[in-house]
Amino acid sequence: MAKGFKGIPGGMGNMGNLMAQAQKMQREIENVQSEIKLLRINGTSGGDKVKLVLGGDHKIYNLEIAPEVIDPEDSEMLADLITAAYNQANDELEATSAEMLNKVTGGVKMPF
Repeated sequence: MAKGFKGIPGGMGNMGNLMAQAQKMQREIENVQSEIKLLRINGTSGGDKVKLVLGGDHKIYNLEIAPEVIDPEDSEMLADLITAAYNQANDELEATSAEMLNKVTGGVKMPF
């Protein structure tokens, strides 16, 4: 039996195959990451009094605030509602992103 690369049967052929698979997975991951950036996730709070659209790039693309929750005497409440809507959308974005990446990686955690 011929010795392969550093004693591994099959040698460089297997290593080349492994590298090709890694490069293919990298391209697939990059494609999914591009798709994720295009996602738009809705977040709401206060019984739909605050609504926002969060992009896969974590930017807010739309924000709607019902006039009845705008109280100049209580700006903290409005800030809390916006924060809650953002956090809701962000949690959904993270879950959706992880699910999309898991389809490519098979659930293997990647360092990005």
